[in-house]
Amino acid sequence: MTLREALIRAAAALATKPDLRANANRDAELLLLHILEAPRTLLITDPGRALTPIQQRAYQAAIARRLTHEPIQYITGQQEFYGLALRVTPAVLIPRPETEHLVEAVLEHLLKARLPKHQPLSIADVGTGSGAIAIALATHLPQSEITALDLSPEALGLARENAAQHNLAHRIRFVESDLLAAVAHQTFDAIVSNPPYVPIIDRATLHPQVRDHEPAHALFAGPTGLDVYRRLIPQAQAALKPGGLLALELGQGQGDALAALLSNWRDVTFVDDLQQIPRVALAIRP
Repeated sequence: MTLREALIRAAAALATKPDLRANANRDAELLLLHILEAPRTLLITDPGRALTPIQQRAYQAAIARRLTHEPIQYITGQQEFYGLALRVTPAVLIPRPETEHLVEAVLEHLLKARLPKHQPLSIADVGTGSGAIAIALATHLPQSEITALDLSPEALGLARENAAQHNLAHRIRFVESDLLAAVAHQTFDAIVSNPPYVPIIDRATLHPQVRDHEPAHALFAGPTGLDVYRRLIPQAQAALKPGGLLALELGQGQGDALAALLSNWRDVTFVDDLQQIPRVALAIRP
């Protein structure tokens, strides 16, 4: 079977699923390039190349996984976040472009603060997952000392791998913790989190590739999606230094609820995503 023939067959198979049809060609191509470990130019310059039997079996297996709505990122084991290549597995939430707004907002705030370069900047990333936020911040804030926390040992193991891949293992400390419980004795200049915020009642409305494959503990937070915020915000107030930054990602329609939970904080602001939806809440500890 040639590359062209394999692509045509795979795209046709994916198109039989109505909710995969729109991206069938893209998904077929991404998975083939992953199996081949080749750039896209190969499909243009040599579409008549034959797949080896091993490559053909591997490609068929990948397409079969995608037909169950398994995310592309879990099949390939890769996702890019803030320009950084990360390894991902079903143990962690797949880093999203929306979370890049959280990183940008934190960087903008901390860089504007113009702290002395010799002064270490202590940051906690609560619910680190793949380590995406911690690694992005460590990359762009060389004076930072980051503590990445997660309740999942599997997530922490993966985050450590990603940090090591980017030569940041010596600058990020990984701690198994329920929110900030394990570091209650410490104080931080900034606390950052993309916590679970999907209301459990919305479970049925999610796309199968999210609902059926990504870890539920990283998605859902009670009937209104606010359960983790209600616990984390008081903990953050106790753990931040005076004037410290709390930065939280939030879901659509949660702005008013977050504003209420942050009513005793200073300078509460919201940052919109590209769809003009409030996506990041920033607040300063009094």
